[in-house]
Parts: sequence; C-alpha cells; structure tokens
Amino acid sequence: MTKLKWGMIGGGEGSQIGPAHRLGAQADGRFEFAAGALDHRAEEGRAYGQRLGIAADRAYGDWTEMLAGERNRTDRVDLVTVATPNATHFEITKAFLEAGFNVLCEKPMTMDVEQGEEIVRIAKASGKICAVNYCYSAYPMIRQARAMVRAGEIGKIRLVVTNFSHGHHGDAGDANNPRVRWRYDPAMAGVSGQFADCGIHALHMAGFICDDTVEKLSADFASTIPSRVLEDDAMVNFRMTGGTVGRLWTSSVAIGRQHGFDIQVFGETGGLRWASEQPNQLIYTPVGGRTQIIEKGEGGLHPDAQRLSRVSIAHPEGFPLAVANIYCDLADAINGEARDGLPLAPDGLRSMAAVYAAVESAKADGVWVDARPPMFR
Repeated sequence: MTKLKWGMIGGGEGSQIGPAHRLGAQADGRFEFAAGALDHRAEEGRAYGQRLGIAADRAYGDWTEMLAGERNRTDRVDLVTVATPNATHFEITKAFLEAGFNVLCEKPMTMDVEQGEEIVRIAKASGKICAVNYCYSAYPMIRQARAMVRAGEIGKIRLVVTNFSHGHHGDAGDANNPRVRWRYDPAMAGVSGQFADCGIHALHMAGFICDDTVEKLSADFASTIPSRVLEDDAMVNFRMTGGTVGRLWTSSVAIGRQHGFDIQVFGETGGLRWASEQPNQLIYTPVGGRTQIIEKGEGGLHPDAQRLSRVSIAHPEGFPLAVANIYCDLADAINGEARDGLPLAPDGLRSMAAVYAAVESAKADGVWVDARPPMFR
C-alpha cells in the first residue's frame, strides 16, 4: 500500500505531545512525514523540521505558509495534525478543512461551542475527516471493554466512575513555570483549566465505553492554589441519555498520583475496570463470580481489541502505540474503510459543550445543566 503523506503543525522541539505524534504516525509505515510548521519561531521550526528529515521546501515557518505551500501541490499531504496551543486549534483546523485536507486536531478541538459546531458543519460539507486525538480510546483493552458492553456481557450499564487526577501541578512555588501557568490562564486555556485539560479525556472515555452520550451534569470546581484563575480540581456528576449515572474527578494537585487515569463501569451482570498505568489489563467481575484479568493479546478477544493489539501477550504497549492506533484508523478511513472507534469532530464538540456546561454549573453552586451541544438537542 502506498504511504500517505502527513504534515504536522506545532509539536516542535521540546514539545510534550510532538514525539508521540511522530512515533505514532510513522509506527506502521502508513504515513510519510512530508511537511511541517513545527514552531512559532519560524527559523527554529524550519531547522528542526529539516533535522527530522522534511525537505527544505516543505519545512515551513508557520501554518499559513504551510497551507499556501501544500494546497496546490500534486503530492500534497493527505493528513494534517494540529498540535498547537488550544486557542489556535479552531482557526487552523477550519482553514485546512476548507482547503480540502483531512485533519487530526489535538483536544480541545475548539475554545467554545459555537466554534465546535462550525467545525462539525465544515467537516460534513467538505467530505473530509476531522478527527480529535482522544487517543486513550485506542488502547486495545478499551476497545475490548466497549465491545463487551455492546455485546451485553455486563448487562445494562448502571454506573460509570472515572478520574484523571495527577499531582504534577501541586507545587505552588512552580506557579510561574510557563508549561504550567498557561493551563490556568483564561487567555490561553479558555474558560476551564483542569477539566478541559484532563477531565474531558475521562468524560469522553465514559461515553466511548458505555456507547452513550452525556445529557446533563452538575459540577464543583476549585482553585486550590489561590493564584490560579481557572480550576485545578473538579468533581462532576453526570447523567447519560441511556440513564447511566456518572461520577468524575479530575485534579492536577493530587500529589502522589502520577498519571492517574482510570475508569470503572458497573452493569447489571458485571463490572469492568481499566487503568492507564496498567493498560494491558482489563479487570472483569461477573455478578456472583470471581474477578478475572483479561490480558491484551490473549485469545478470544473481540475483533477490534485483537486488531489493535500490536505485540504478543505480556509485552507492554504504551501511549505512543495508542496514538499509533489512531493513525492506523485514520489511514484506513482516508483509504475508504471507516473505523467505528475513531473520535471525530462531533466528539470534540460534545466535549466542549460539557466544558461550558460544567463551568456554568460550578458558578451556580452545582445546578444541573444540559451538557448537549445545541445542534444535538
């Protein structure tokens, strides 16, 4: 199969997410890294792109230069990844979709609900793919959990409990670190800090495994470090359209927790548990039965879990391979084979609607708020 051409905006030298995208996109030989505008400093971005093997005429100074340079090429990129600061996602994604490019956007997809609805409409009108990097949904055992729920193996879902809580921003003396400060600055992060940064991963995961969407929510936000304008801790209760009760905690000041992303799903006839720090295992307990460990790569898994299990049983798979699974699903979709689990623009829109609903609820002392985007009500 001919390699697809891939370009990246942002994710430059020293970036936290850039290496995961570069490893993921190229892990399976489905994409060739052909173009990039990797840094807001034009010359540094060009130089870094060339060090990574991009041809000099396709190592661009900024995204506008990349758009102008790629749009009329006969060998233009098939997919553009947007891994820039949050406030730029909408403008860049919109421009490339309108120019006929497929886009993978880092989360959050936009800064507000209206922008999210516009991206959904543009993607539909263009006929191009707009995916959002909810990469945790591409772990094999998450696909196994979703398939088990869909197959009725734990019965109707009653309750889902999830959290994404770490302690890496818990040092008040580190408040002026630029890699930390922007996350709590409304000018750069938007209306929400920790919930928009990590909490929406947990909320998306709840909907993904339960095969349902959030209908309404009630939130409590806290800025435990007083200098922060936006919250660094949040508790969100939610209800899904199918009646499932949801509980979500997210925090960046939980000192002692490292990654801290896990989820439990409780049905009428069984329960499931998965943790990102032990991603190869899905814990399954049937009602009245013994707890079982389902291992990534073992026999008898559901097809989607088998397809995305890359290495043999007992060998660990981690975050870059989960990102690689997103790119594999994107490559299939670009080639005309749609993948059901690929997170798309409507998922990004639902997340942003939930962020705004949570902010509104927290300001009103936890009042229940409709969490659906207007266009999906």
